Amino acid sequence: MSAKVSLEDTVKQIGGRPFSPVEVARANDQVVRMSLVQGEFHWHKHANEDELFFVYRGSIEIQYKDRPNVVLNEGEMAVVPRGVEHCPRSSEPSYILLFEPHRLDTRGE
Repeated sequence: MSAKVSLEDTVKQIGGRPFSPVEVARANDQVVRMSLVQGEFHWHKHANEDELFFVYRGSIEIQYKDRPNVVLNEGEMAVVPRGVEHCPRSSEPSYILLFEPHRLDTRGE
């Protein structure tokens, strides 16, 4: 992977496929993935890993069962702590960056 990354090229690579993350970069044991959020994902949790959501374009809502939901707009981020059940959703096509351990597979989890 090159040192320079174009997020606009990554948007094109996603090709309008919601919830199909594309790897953008790796650093140590961490990975940055971009994903299109459109509609609602499903309720899930990660037992051993925190997950950082950064909104590149659009707006998403992270729903929680045991705490208030969080709305993130462009340029905003939030961390979902390990073990916390959550469900991201968006009523508009929104692109997010996920910062997480490389071993975490976020496709369809």
